[in-house]
Amino acid sequence: MGGSDSKLHFRKAIVQLTTKTMPIDANDDAFWDQFWSDSIASVQDIFTLVTAQEIRTLRDEAPSNLATLSIKAVEKLVAASMTSCSTPKEQIIVLNCCRLLTRILPYIFEDSDWRGFFWSSIPANADEDTVSEIPTMTDGPGEGPDGAQPLAKSLLNAILDLLFCPDFTVPRHKKAGPESPEDLPSIDSCEYIWEAGVGFAISTPANPQFDRNRTEILKLLLTCFSESLYMPPTSDFGCNQWLDYFTSSSNRHALPLFTSLLNTVCSYDPVGYGVPYNHLMFHDAREPLVEIAVQLLIVVLDHEPSTISVDRNGEHDAAGVNDNLFCNYLSRIHREEDFTFILRGVIVLLNNPLLQTYLPNSCKKIGFYQELLIFLWKVCDCNKKFLYYVLKSSDVLDILVPILYYLNDARCDPARIGLMHIGVFILLLLSGERNFGVRLNKPFSAKVPMDLPVFNGTHIDFLVIVFHKVITTGHQRLAPIFDCLLTVLVNVSPYSKTLSIVASNKLLHLLEAFSTPWFLFSNNSNHHLVFFLLEVFNNVIQYQFDGNSHLVYTIIRKRNIFHQLANLPTDPSTVVKPNKKEDGSDNAEISGAPGVKSFVSPGIDGASTSQYQSGTESASDPNNISPSESDSSSDDDVSKTGAASIKKKTKKLKKKSPRFDSVSADGHFTPTPEWVLSWKQKLPLQTIMRMLQVLVPQVEKICIDKGLTDESEILKFLQHGTLVGLLPVPHPILIRKYQPNSATTMWFRTYMWGIIYLRNYDPPVWYDTNVRLFEIQRTH
Repeated sequence: MGGSDSKLHFRKAIVQLTTKTMPIDANDDAFWDQFWSDSIASVQDIFTLVTAQEIRTLRDEAPSNLATLSIKAVEKLVAASMTSCSTPKEQIIVLNCCRLLTRILPYIFEDSDWRGFFWSSIPANADEDTVSEIPTMTDGPGEGPDGAQPLAKSLLNAILDLLFCPDFTVPRHKKAGPESPEDLPSIDSCEYIWEAGVGFAISTPANPQFDRNRTEILKLLLTCFSESLYMPPTSDFGCNQWLDYFTSSSNRHALPLFTSLLNTVCSYDPVGYGVPYNHLMFHDAREPLVEIAVQLLIVVLDHEPSTISVDRNGEHDAAGVNDNLFCNYLSRIHREEDFTFILRGVIVLLNNPLLQTYLPNSCKKIGFYQELLIFLWKVCDCNKKFLYYVLKSSDVLDILVPILYYLNDARCDPARIGLMHIGVFILLLLSGERNFGVRLNKPFSAKVPMDLPVFNGTHIDFLVIVFHKVITTGHQRLAPIFDCLLTVLVNVSPYSKTLSIVASNKLLHLLEAFSTPWFLFSNNSNHHLVFFLLEVFNNVIQYQFDGNSHLVYTIIRKRNIFHQLANLPTDPSTVVKPNKKEDGSDNAEISGAPGVKSFVSPGIDGASTSQYQSGTESASDPNNISPSESDSSSDDDVSKTGAASIKKKTKKLKKKSPRFDSVSADGHFTPTPEWVLSWKQKLPLQTIMRMLQVLVPQVEKICIDKGLTDESEILKFLQHGTLVGLLPVPHPILIRKYQPNSATTMWFRTYMWGIIYLRNYDPPVWYDTNVRLFEIQRTH
């Protein structure tokens, strides 16, 4: 009964706050203390008792009351940080203030007139009828003329102090002599890092209550940074004063907080000792902390301070100093044991959803793997030494396998288009280095719960088979990443020592599908997919012929595909864009290639599609792969796709082909004979045709002379054959590397916040607010 009465009093206070026509006296402590009293037991209580409509009413009709409530809550947090939050009552007050601010901040951010409220100075002698006096801390920039500083800085400073508060979020260190409370504002937080790992060797005992307290405070911190959700995706989208201050030298806890978050994430093992169903019997207070920690890390590492000038390609100027302390600290990690700790931690978490047990649902499965992929991307981007460490380690395959698992699992789900893109981008980044292609030759023996054909081969076979499945059975909105998928195969093909018969058939099946006139003439960039596949075959033939008898044999069997390409019709009567089926189906199968869906790039037929392109490069240029579409978001879909700019590792600049195609007024592409000739004559068929010219007569002669019907004898012949001196001079190996640009930066940031928006559903921090960064489509 007591708890119910207390919540009733809280509800009455909320109603009074929103209905009072006159501002409530800021000095009425008895009234204001009701909002952070011990009647509130959890953040869910706050979200239940304070409705969205009441917060908006308070903001629009009683703004002075909202201002006072915000200031009083920050005042309580600052006061607690000054007194070390040493009593249980103070700790309850701190948690309830955090919960209340987490609830109201999104509604402050969604109103442009209120957005600057926390960054306005609150003078110490303010009119007590409007605001109350708030203790100020004068150790940061941006102070007002009277010594006051913006409310946001006071809030952030208090939050940071409270994250290293003994007996509240960290264990107290035992010291010799008489006990005395430690002075929180001057505490050396480097001694209170949460977990052992990078930069800290002392392992602290687990304390579920500390984990819960940290989670609540970090949730408020993430909410403070979420102002970005309410800004449209424009050129100044990255400007965020909260993050500017948090990542600057004004944050004296930057280093210990960075290491605490990093070590908390990378040391987490959701399975533990592996006791079946332990996650159902015991509540794990660590998992919510790890999830919010990795979300905070990716948000902070993604931030580009306003003081850094960014060129048109999204790269930092030559001055080169990153004012983001968190990126700076990450880039300076260099010890091999630290790299091992980070990599092993990420691998354990990424592979967790792949675990299989004899008892159904007996193993705990994490749900924040998308944030982990973004985190992995950020670490590789900020610290090139870590990237090279990953590539030289055989553990890189333990990253490849879960990524391919996620790509296969999400391929048909339009709600996880963003996951497909981040996975492909990571593989694209890794494939730009030779070591990755070499590592793929390791035999594949992992037991992965995937619906794939049985094969006996290497990791590159696994890569090819998954990519084939994504292309042939995936959702049609994946068409923009076909270029990226094939670019990965091109990059690793010169190092592919042996492809299995299954993978070889998959590659030829893709070429068969992509080389049909229907598909080639559907839009002005589809022919580039054929160029990429031909380059894959050329690389294998030129550099790895000896071990790839299966691929050579498959090419010989399917040689008609290459002859048809060489004799592709260019007469006006044939070079016409085929009409869609009368039923308007977008899933019509390509003629001659059963099972392969037809994908026409959304940039041509999709009226709602917007193209993100880098500079003046054409999205259809094979040197600049631009998978791009702007996807509407549902409750499970926040994915705005950016462009992945790929540059060849060569100084040669190819002249662009003249444009012979045309686009009609209604946006439909119309091919012309001149356009077909402009790229047909550049098809790299010479090496393959020369190989066929040499080997086909020999294979036919063997079959006739020996009456062979078993392909094993032919494979033996091909294994011992050679084409030395018969093929054209080997071409230089061209590696296409990922190059960041403003479009991909914008896409990553949007995707990151979309995932955070969706994952924070308990409590639903941003639900039912007017998000402007992406569109929300609610499904019923």
